[in-house]
Amino acid sequence: MYIPNSRWTWIFVVVAVTQSAVTLALQAYVFAIFQIQLNPTAVGATSSKTIPTFLSLYLFGFVYELILVYDALRLKNTIQIIGLCICNLGLLIYGAIQISQTQDAVQSLVDNKAINKDIWQQTRPFLTAIPCIVALGSVLMMLAAWKIYDEFSWTIYKHISADLRMKRRYLTYQIYIALLKFDFFFFLGFTVQFVVIVTERTDIEFSLTLAAIPVTIVILLFAVFFCRRENTFGMAIIIFLYFGGLAYFLFKLVRMYQPAKYREYLPARRGLTFFAVITLILIVMTIVNAFICTSNFHKGLKRHLSDRRSSDEAEKTTELATKDPSQNSARMMID
Repeated sequence: MYIPNSRWTWIFVVVAVTQSAVTLALQAYVFAIFQIQLNPTAVGATSSKTIPTFLSLYLFGFVYELILVYDALRLKNTIQIIGLCICNLGLLIYGAIQISQTQDAVQSLVDNKAINKDIWQQTRPFLTAIPCIVALGSVLMMLAAWKIYDEFSWTIYKHISADLRMKRRYLTYQIYIALLKFDFFFFLGFTVQFVVIVTERTDIEFSLTLAAIPVTIVILLFAVFFCRRENTFGMAIIIFLYFGGLAYFLFKLVRMYQPAKYREYLPARRGLTFFAVITLILIVMTIVNAFICTSNFHKGLKRHLSDRRSSDEAEKTTELATKDPSQNSARMMID
């Protein structure tokens, strides 16, 4: 099990954990006040789903971010660490968007006498504090990421050597793998919002959205598998499926603004639009990197990736031996 082994890796972890805990506590408090004061007859109204959607997404977002923090530090993946800083900025923007969106939803409920009119004044300070906390967390994470980059750059040099072309291939591979992880987050973020706000559960679009979740997971897993194995045919299929995903999100984005359907999306349309646009950008970047990674097949990178896994295992063994004096003595006797 990986444990941070330097001051800046510890700072990065502590900032991410603290930010997540405080933000989720504030959002849970807002959600509790909202649910207590909400008229039971309005529970099914679309406007009443804005805050549950916000909470669900933030819960998913910060938990997933913590998983990626552990994963990035364990793999010494500087690209993923930079991506986490950008992702945190995305959560900051989404938090800011949700302030006005929540205000609109509350006003709609007040107009329908479904909630106390003072609810907005009670919850506004907490909703405003959330993006402020995430902004502070983003600044601290970027500072730590800058220092961590210096620490991890030597590790990359050791494993990939001084070959600049091989370094570029490895960098493209790292970017591709990091993009897949963020693709998963933003797709699921969009889906969580969609599933919460859609009122017609028998609609075929709702069923297809739910079915897309396991399909997406399978596609992303095979995307990593084919890239690591340098399987050109498999990557061609994956790239074709990426274009299918691109078409899917374009369809969703257009559908949200169609006159016949926009009311179904209205309570969370700003958040859905934000996630759809970010996902489209990520898919385009993923397609470009997938083509570049495929062009780099059979040029020596696969061997370096295998050597790195073996080297990482050797480093772990060495670290354990260093921590255990008895193992050091045994190693000296064997030598």
